[in-house]
Amino acid sequence: MAIHKLDLGEFDEIDYHLIAIHTSLEDYRLAYFINQNLPINLSKSKDEIQINIKEGETNFSRFYYYDSENAISWNLIQNKNEVSQQKKDADQNLFSDLTQGIATKVYLLPEFKKADFFLKIENTDNTIEVSKVKIILNTIDSISTVYTVDTNQIRSKNNLIF
Repeated sequence: MAIHKLDLGEFDEIDYHLIAIHTSLEDYRLAYFINQNLPINLSKSKDEIQINIKEGETNFSRFYYYDSENAISWNLIQNKNEVSQQKKDADQNLFSDLTQGIATKVYLLPEFKKADFFLKIENTDNTIEVSKVKIILNTIDSISTVYTVDTNQIRSKNNLIF
């Protein structure tokens, strides 16, 4: 009888580059400036990234572009968001809804709390030089820092599966 073995290492390959972006811009403004400087057309995706934690549930905004000529997917993903929790209080009054909300910061990748956004470039196969993309992103005035994230440092890789 023949024995068939599967090598699970094949499924563990990382076929994307991740660029961290530090900026004070809103997500739609950042996508606009990236579209102006790179030959891509990011648009707001209806499929937001949903994360459930013990405090509640939150959605991270996502802008997406698929380059069909090079078969490359571009994702601009928000890293920081807040979960608002309603505190239950015994004395309910007219203004209790306004004063009892508690906001908890949630991160898509908690290891990189200072990064505001991530640009995930999938299926590159060396057709795109990430260093050139970083240089172009650094030319945008409102972006303070851009750097490549070492994918081996990411502990919460499951949050990047979408």
